[in-house]
Amino acid sequence: MSNKIVIAVTGASGSVYAKRLIEKLGKAEIQTDACGVVFSKNALDIWAYELKEEVGKLAIPFSVYEPHDFYAPFASGSAGYNTMVIIPCSMGTLGRIASGISDDLITRAADVMLKERGRLIVIPREMPYSLIHLRNMVTLTEAGAIVVPATPSFYSLPATMDDLVDTVVNRVLDLMGISNQGYRWGGE
Repeated sequence: MSNKIVIAVTGASGSVYAKRLIEKLGKAEIQTDACGVVFSKNALDIWAYELKEEVGKLAIPFSVYEPHDFYAPFASGSAGYNTMVIIPCSMGTLGRIASGISDDLITRAADVMLKERGRLIVIPREMPYSLIHLRNMVTLTEAGAIVVPATPSFYSLPATMDDLVDTVVNRVLDLMGISNQGYRWGGE
């Protein structure tokens, strides 16, 4: 089975999670057959604000698509993409997906992932959750998505910001089926 991945970055806070995931996937390129990346307009603004750099400064080793490019391969189930990660996932994006609204490439690709029974992994970076947020997460979970709140763990004793971010990113890589050197509870 091929491993074709979509990475979507939305305008929620937490651009550092997306940056680390893209960097780590670039190093694990041999484990993927194809990878496409799409940024919402707000994601580009938040990225620049939080990371003090433009997305273009990151050497992304994958094809990058515009948010309204419905000719992107993963806009159709026939392209065979099997995993999508939305990191970070804004609550607006999460709500549109839960409601079946496909008004841009990100929500269309998520809709395709659900209908094709692929892995849709959403990483909301919000707190606290409203009842609407929680119900939307339940709806997505019932539809087959995996909701992974950007909640770092501390049992690995992270020493740096990257170490802390990696506790979330490595868990996402695990869920994607990508081998990584993340901390393992009970490991050496």
